[in-house]
Amino acid sequence: MFTFRLAITVALSVCAAQARAQTVKVGIIDTYSGPLAAAGEQIDRGIRLYMSQHEKDLPPSVTIELIRRDDTGPNPEVAKRLAQELIARDKVNFLAGVIWTPNALAIAPLATEAKVPFVIMNAATSMITTKSPYIVRTSFSTWQSSVPLGNWAAKHGIRTVYTLVSDYAPGIDYENGFTKSYTEAGGTIIGGARMPVPVFDFVPFLQRAKDAKPNAVFAFVPDPPEAAALMKAFNDLGLKDAGISLIGPGVLTTEEELPAMGDAAIGTITVFHYGTAGVRPANTAFTAAYTAAFGAREEATFQAVAAYDGMAAIFHVVTEQKGMIDPDKTMALLKGWKYDSARGPIMIDPETRDIVQNEYLRRVDKIDGRLRNTEIETFPMVRDPWKELNKAK
Repeated sequence: MFTFRLAITVALSVCAAQARAQTVKVGIIDTYSGPLAAAGEQIDRGIRLYMSQHEKDLPPSVTIELIRRDDTGPNPEVAKRLAQELIARDKVNFLAGVIWTPNALAIAPLATEAKVPFVIMNAATSMITTKSPYIVRTSFSTWQSSVPLGNWAAKHGIRTVYTLVSDYAPGIDYENGFTKSYTEAGGTIIGGARMPVPVFDFVPFLQRAKDAKPNAVFAFVPDPPEAAALMKAFNDLGLKDAGISLIGPGVLTTEEELPAMGDAAIGTITVFHYGTAGVRPANTAFTAAYTAAFGAREEATFQAVAAYDGMAAIFHVVTEQKGMIDPDKTMALLKGWKYDSARGPIMIDPETRDIVQNEYLRRVDKIDGRLRNTEIETFPMVRDPWKELNKAK
């Protein structure tokens, strides 16, 4: 009888432990092949790094399972199908990742219908977060960097600008944000062009820019190797020698591509929220952990930081709910969430569910034989200016 009762007690204890155990499923939709696969790898590294450091901090019996899917590039139909499968078949508690704006827009209505919190770790077109109440963004918006840069340029002797941007939503967003702030501050746009995606020959566009004789060219392309090709053509055509400056958002001079750009990049001015040269304790710790995990010659990028911080946000709500995920409570917990990031302090705007963060004016300098984005001015805790401009009346 004693043995029988003991067996029942043990069985009940096991069942109770199993009932308490909770697996939280996170569906990662990322670009592991095709265009921007390197950026997709950076997102994956950021996720893996945070998991390796903090999995032990989850509540007892709570685990996080990552389910990865490859959208192969800017393919909204593929992204939509993958999201449907993750929601209906895999029963994920979160969706996360996403490099491309059209993919994020394809997924947004599914997140709304299924009430699945969707943590965007890259796609940056400003209006994305308006497309679902279950979207939160831990990366950046295009207007966050382009508006401060436009204000700065107009007030620092750059009287005329020629714009060159990739002809898709983020490029148009960058152009619009820069143009609005720059012209309102007194600057003049004397011409511009929207370039196909991708671009393999920048010479015709830059020649027209040179002929217009602006004080500066404002440029954006989405792919770091494209940015390196643009930089080379800018230098080879003599725009720099003609006294024309090159300015743009931080994706123009990402750390991993600076060596390929060479000295032609020196003096380029950008505004962005993250660079490895930033002198902050959290950044020192992050870059040390990154190189320890992935190699001494590897550079952390803004995508890795956004993914790392996105996982911090997910861990926050999982911990607060002890693994029992309620989507509406999750969104309430994310609104106003604050974190000490490698990029500086960040917050999720409780009104827009978008990131609020510092933006930094940077100049490419050569320091100890190495090209770096030197931070020379801080624009503190910038909300998305597009949303400020388009608030519901």
